[in-house]
Amino acid sequence: MGTNLRALTATGATAGLLTTALLGASPAAGARAVPSPPAPQASGTASAGTTGTAGAATVGGERLAGHGVIAPDGFKAPPKTESSAYLVADADTGAVLAAKDPHGRYLPASTLKTLTAVTLIPRLDKNRRIKPSEKACNVEGSAVGIVPEPIYKIDDLMRALLMVSANDAAVALAEANGGLPRTLADMNRQARKLQAYDTVAKTPNGLDAPGQRSSAYDLALIARAGLAMPAFREYISTKVAKFPAPKDYGKKKKKKHHDDSDPSESPAPAYYEMANHNRLLGRYKGMLGVKNGWTSKALGSFVGAARRDGHTIIVVIMHHPGGFWEEVSKLLDWGFSARSRVSPIGELVRPVPDPAPSSSALAVRPTRTPGAADGSGGDARRVAGKEPAAGSGMAVPLLAGGGALAALALGGAYALRRRRRTPGDTAG
Repeated sequence: MGTNLRALTATGATAGLLTTALLGASPAAGARAVPSPPAPQASGTASAGTTGTAGAATVGGERLAGHGVIAPDGFKAPPKTESSAYLVADADTGAVLAAKDPHGRYLPASTLKTLTAVTLIPRLDKNRRIKPSEKACNVEGSAVGIVPEPIYKIDDLMRALLMVSANDAAVALAEANGGLPRTLADMNRQARKLQAYDTVAKTPNGLDAPGQRSSAYDLALIARAGLAMPAFREYISTKVAKFPAPKDYGKKKKKKHHDDSDPSESPAPAYYEMANHNRLLGRYKGMLGVKNGWTSKALGSFVGAARRDGHTIIVVIMHHPGGFWEEVSKLLDWGFSARSRVSPIGELVRPVPDPAPSSSALAVRPTRTPGAADGSGGDARRVAGKEPAAGSGMAVPLLAGGGALAALALGGAYALRRRRRTPGDTAG
């Protein structure tokens, strides 16, 4: 036994040296670690104006760290609005033209459905037919009236999601993507990729939930990503569309003639007709659409985009106490007039690029961004336009490699011990 212990001790020391050689010394002073995500807060204004890691740069530019109105110098002030937060940006260049509390965290209401769409459009076949669950069919709030029958295509549900803010369609789409947990994980991962670090999705439809939040800046990032998708643009700009009807909808009804003669039967329709909730479609010149929302806690919110003379302006408002359509129109007008005449106050950053594949046998898989899979929030403030810093998780594959070398060392020591064994030794 003493011989065994001495051999094992020596082998452990050898493995330790091998592991140390691979990993090197402890991280150098000043090495950057992944910051812990802030704790989500649930309130009418979801921790408005809070920041992430102290001292970190503000996503989109330092001027966007302000909480009041932030406007360019040397140009007329943006129109007044009752919203607690707003942002006006040039979608083509990414220039932020004006804002108010752009990184303030608020309940997003149904504007969160833009993230649902941006996440699921690339993942789901629009021609796939699905049967919603009873749970999806009974979701509260705004609904398109689905039933648990296999009569809906993904295309139908996505259209209902963005046109009439269908909460039931949102849950049905989440089910088609593998369920609510997976879909929320995908949504939060997509938000991190877009650098929408103020955003945490807890529902696919925007109904208020503890910890759910977004910001005017983030909603602009998400809308810009959506506008780059042809299917998204089609859904948000559709004024009127047909939606499949359940079998018992519009049962044959007795219909009397104008002269009160014998009644006749009218055939049951094969669809509903639904109209887009965006009141500016067809009323505001160049309006592309996007999404409005409202709950009693979130109040009114809106993400809109319009295109004129080859340029697209995005306007986002959050936490508005009343009617906002006229204010949005004025902010869009201001954005078009200011677009080429002012210095931007910030920028809409680009998505984090996908990591380049490595051919190295010792390649280390990149650390996942905090909150990407579990729905917890990342930091509201990160270095603008750059990938999240690598964290201590990178050491895990190296430790695994060190463990493999240690196992080899143990095997060598064991073989050496077997060669030196005397007839009196016992196995085990």
